[in-house]
Amino acid sequence: MGPLAGISVVEFAGIGPTPFVALLLSDLGADVITIDRVPSADGGTPDDLVRMTTGGLGRGRRSVAVDLKSPGGIDTVLELLKNADGLIEGYRPGVMERLGLGPEVCLARNPRLVFGRMTGWGQDGDLAQRAGHDLNYIAVAGVLHHIGGRDQAPTVPLNLIGDFGGGGLLLAFGMVAAMLEAKNSGRGQVVDASMAEGSALLMTMMYELSGRGMWDHDRESNMNDGGAHFYSVYATSDDKYVAVAAMEPKFYANLLSALGLDDRDLPDQWDRSRWPALREVFAEIFRTRTRDAWTALLENTDSCVTPVLSMLEAPSHRHNVSRNAFIKVDDITQPAPAPRFSRTPTQVRRGVAEPGQHSVEVLREAGMDEARIDALLASGSIASTAQEVKA
Repeated sequence: MGPLAGISVVEFAGIGPTPFVALLLSDLGADVITIDRVPSADGGTPDDLVRMTTGGLGRGRRSVAVDLKSPGGIDTVLELLKNADGLIEGYRPGVMERLGLGPEVCLARNPRLVFGRMTGWGQDGDLAQRAGHDLNYIAVAGVLHHIGGRDQAPTVPLNLIGDFGGGGLLLAFGMVAAMLEAKNSGRGQVVDASMAEGSALLMTMMYELSGRGMWDHDRESNMNDGGAHFYSVYATSDDKYVAVAAMEPKFYANLLSALGLDDRDLPDQWDRSRWPALREVFAEIFRTRTRDAWTALLENTDSCVTPVLSMLEAPSHRHNVSRNAFIKVDDITQPAPAPRFSRTPTQVRRGVAEPGQHSVEVLREAGMDEARIDALLASGSIASTAQEVKA
């Protein structure tokens, strides 16, 4: 059932980090209800872009379709929040308040509710109302400048750092912490998660090194940014790549031995002035074999060398297979829930729900009588699938 079994969370459908928070909580056992928008008459929905961009991030939840611009829709949401432990929303600051669902209203209905808010810049501050995406947030946080080649523009690192690491994971952690505190105090609170601040938090070690004068602010010049020859990526003869991370002396010695190099003929591993020359030496050697040949040669040598795999390859890697690290949901291969728990194992209970698929089911569970549900359906304040209504 997962360690969060018995916890209920209401998620307002969004993109990027917000559904990732819901996915994490759902994977760990929380009952997460997604508030989707009411589908249009032609069967489409204003959340089509949301669905397209989140994909597998929607797994594990039930969906209630609600018209948030109608009084009946707002009342429905407040009814669902009455017994919820948490709420997740990713709108710009002020939107929930204008809808009539701000923290004061929701906490008045349920004083122990944890109100989780995900934004790029935070609920206040000079840029709070400014539009942005992951790349903007990590740029201002001092992250983007340090990623990429020395003589190139900064490299776009997917949207892992702002959206998912500094955003989704941070808010999920904050939600769990606040819900734990609420169990003891009986009082909820607002959790204000900023992707910019979360991204900066991930850089704590680098900021510390910088403050001590131990960080070169030119890209590709430090021990873990690709500047060191022993911590980098090298092309192989088949134009694929291997990742080399032989930082500690014993691993570095194993690597040199496997490459046929004698450390007595080389500069000291930590002589930064010689790193560029040693990178050329390593690059020339790695170009002599295919990626898989290097993998076969080095994978049992404790030299910290691994193949660089694509998303098409990673699920079939023998370690990932042995750990069941990937699963299929809705016939799509995706990462399995993590981390793992010895006594309360996690699971994905369902695939991605259609908007409104569980509207009637969820409202019945919330204690709403059939006449009121019928009235909400008739007014368009909520929507549901025909199959569910008939059931």
